[in-house]
Amino acid sequence: MVGWMDEWWLRLLAGLIGSGLIAAAAYRVRSLSASGAWSAIIMGTGFVTLGEPVWFGLLIGFFVSSTLWSKWKRKHRAKASAEAKYEKTGRRDAGQVWANGGVGLLLCAANALWPDQGWLFAYIGVMAAVNADTWATEIGALSKTAPRSVTSGKPVVAGTSGGVTPLGSAAALAGAVFIGAVAALLAAPQPAAAAAGTPGGGLAAAYIAAAAAAGLAGAFADSLLGATGQAMFRCRVCGSETEHAAHCGSAAEKVRGFAWLNNDRVNLLSSLFAGALAWVIGQLLL
Repeated sequence: MVGWMDEWWLRLLAGLIGSGLIAAAAYRVRSLSASGAWSAIIMGTGFVTLGEPVWFGLLIGFFVSSTLWSKWKRKHRAKASAEAKYEKTGRRDAGQVWANGGVGLLLCAANALWPDQGWLFAYIGVMAAVNADTWATEIGALSKTAPRSVTSGKPVVAGTSGGVTPLGSAAALAGAVFIGAVAALLAAPQPAAAAAGTPGGGLAAAYIAAAAAAGLAGAFADSLLGATGQAMFRCRVCGSETEHAAHCGSAAEKVRGFAWLNNDRVNLLSSLFAGALAWVIGQLLL
């Protein structure tokens, strides 16, 4: 019992120090706001304390890769024009941090209490979806092909919620596969999988397959929610359509969607869908 408590405190301390250093560096380079940095410290500490390397490794993989893509060609005209419509920028606040990682932390805690391979598959799906969406947004904004509405197929202005491009879709698939590959590298065969006779190579392939399918499905679910339910506004001053409830210094007019369904909640709902899908895929493959 004493040994277990010592390990718990060591993991807690390691998580606090490691998460603190990463959050401080991210805040310094303006990848996280102050609220985002504190949230990242709490979340990272929880993952390290409760989970094995694959749990916090996927979170780090998502954050680092997404941050790099958000910084890449940040001042490009097409990217800057698209970002002007977004409710949130590349500097993540507490809402974005918890929308992207909060469900994963709950899954990590559940796995710590009731170990089961299904929790990890669900987590892989969640992280694959948020990573796919971020890669699609950051890379797809540079597409030379005009985006089309995921519902009508008609061309829309770059940055419009629910707009998709071939480049963005390919980036979404790549982002999802990336998460699956990180999981395959970090996760040792679990006891439940070993008991079921699943070989290590087969398990790695299952992680990648689940991430690819669930992550891409989650990204398209995000686009569908963005095109149908997410609150969109029209600026009363400049007339542009935006995710911001206020624009050009005054309140904007809501033109469609539900007032409560903002970008963070769209991300949360689509990641929940992807997590459930990945869990089902895991049950079928194991």
